Amino acid sequence: MFTAELKKRTSLAAMSLAVLLLAGCSAASPAATVPPSSDAHPTSYVTPRTMPEGKGSGASDGVFPRTVVHFSGSTTLEAAPKKVVVISTGQADALLTLGVVPTGSTSGDGADMIPSYLYKAFPDDKSALDAVTYVGSRFEPNVETIANLAPDLIVMSSAGKDATALYASLSAIAPTVVTQGTGLYWKQDFLLLADAIGKTQQAEQWLDDYQDDAKAFGATVEGAPTVSFLRKNADRTRIFGVASFSGSVAEDAGLARPESQQFTNDTSVDISSEQLDQADADWIFYGVQGGDDTQLTSLPLWPTLNAVDDDHAVSVDDDVFYLNVGPTAARGVLSQLEKTLGG
Repeated sequence: MFTAELKKRTSLAAMSLAVLLLAGCSAASPAATVPPSSDAHPTSYVTPRTMPEGKGSGASDGVFPRTVVHFSGSTTLEAAPKKVVVISTGQADALLTLGVVPTGSTSGDGADMIPSYLYKAFPDDKSALDAVTYVGSRFEPNVETIANLAPDLIVMSSAGKDATALYASLSAIAPTVVTQGTGLYWKQDFLLLADAIGKTQQAEQWLDDYQDDAKAFGATVEGAPTVSFLRKNADRTRIFGVASFSGSVAEDAGLARPESQQFTNDTSVDISSEQLDQADADWIFYGVQGGDDTQLTSLPLWPTLNAVDDDHAVSVDDDVFYLNVGPTAARGVLSQLEKTLGG
């Protein structure tokens, strides 16, 4: 049973957030914090839902040549790409969601190039996924390996790297499109990538269906429980706010967040083991890179959390919730929330 303190916190946190976001702002400057809205399903969202202003081609699906305006300029594609190299797993997720298997891909620190959730989601593509060529780190991809693949499209993001230098190197190999990157911008990046392969309307329909499903699910959740997102990787323990990938799915469903995680001025906040109470809520969804949950559950303050005491701490797939920012991963987050909180 929830404590009186939690009930008070729940009622305060049951309100969702609204924010005015400039679509072209940098990944280092997410939306500013604003007071919570009383609308359970706001009409404006922290996570942008449309093509970035001034970006894209404006062409219909399947129409080529098309010139795509992106975050490092504009790129003309003469024909529908058949060999696509991506520089993040989230972009591999987005391609697969649209029915395209990448030719080459990178991986993040300590992560698989093709995570298991993508194999599970696309079992018919197993052989093709096994054949994807590893092209190095997403921060420092191997340009020579990429060139040897002779791609007709490369997709990279501008976040977390020297985007100008990398774009110059990659665009000398093949037409290259640059998305913004980070979990805050996953929807607009999905649409921009889709435009590059001539499937913008298909991606828009996917997002409409997903967002309708998230809203419908949220309407069935009783009692406005707060949901917390917590991750442990290496020596970092973090809680995730509204302007994060998992936070965006919770926002799409109109789920309440604990006061400690209502921030929108950053993706996440590092906490010490002595600050673990900031992860508390009615429900905690926690992930540990590498899968060793004891890195969290053995912390001295873990048993003192109300969610733990109520058996409301849920171990989740770290790849899905915290490491990748693609549409299929978003469906995975939503499915876990539905499984846990659904009636």
